Amino acid sequence: QLQLVESGGGLVQAGDSLRLSCAASGRTFSSSAMGWFRQAPGKEREFVARISRNGVMTYYADSVKGRFTISRDNAKNTVYLQMNSLKPEDTAVYYCAANPSDWRGSTHQDDYNYWGQGTQVTVSS
Repeated sequence: QLQLVESGGGLVQAGDSLRLSCAASGRTFSSSAMGWFRQAPGKEREFVARISRNGVMTYYADSVKGRFTISRDNAKNTVYLQMNSLKPEDTAVYYCAANPSDWRGSTHQDDYNYWGQGTQVTVSS
């Protein structure tokens, strides 16, 4: 079992930065690929970024590439999402997710077994 708790969301202005954290409890964190997804009001949940078990391989949605950075600290059982140059269209609930069966990670939410409760990010113009 793996429990995930996101934090770090908030209300910011366009151009600002935020760092989201996702703290995991459970013995499978370091062997799990991790992902960040988001869901804006009235829209489906979408992929944002993923990171491999060892943190070496990352992949981003085109909409955040060059602005967001995913990282992890397996010693702290935590995955991060550094978000820079935020835009109003980044407003959403952000979720972290774990995929214990895939070392690299996936862009498909159905591949993830464990999810956090989400943290709200609101970017004003």
